Amino acid sequence: MSAAKIRALNDAFRQSFTGGRVMMTAGVAALPDNVRCQVFEQVRSFDAFTADNDPHGEHDFGNFEVNGRKFFWKIDLYEEPGVKGADDLPLTTRVLTIMLAEEW
Repeated sequence: MSAAKIRALNDAFRQSFTGGRVMMTAGVAALPDNVRCQVFEQVRSFDAFTADNDPHGEHDFGNFEVNGRKFFWKIDLYEEPGVKGADDLPLTTRVLTIMLAEEW
């Protein structure tokens, strides 16, 4: 699959939180609700992709700050072994993990 197709699928998932699984670390889960909402909005609206943080052009990683704390998000792709979709390509699940940088 091309980087452009992966990028489009990653962006659609990250911006909507639909089409995959969204996970957060214990540190993010422990944040006050209003701060956690700010973090989620930063992930959804992230567009500061550069050659340094997105070398393959797939929009699968980002970092930002909220209230002076640094956060990372990462999209990983997991293929179901031996399972193919209607297009005869492996069935893939996107997993978006949101974490405090200190939890890396």
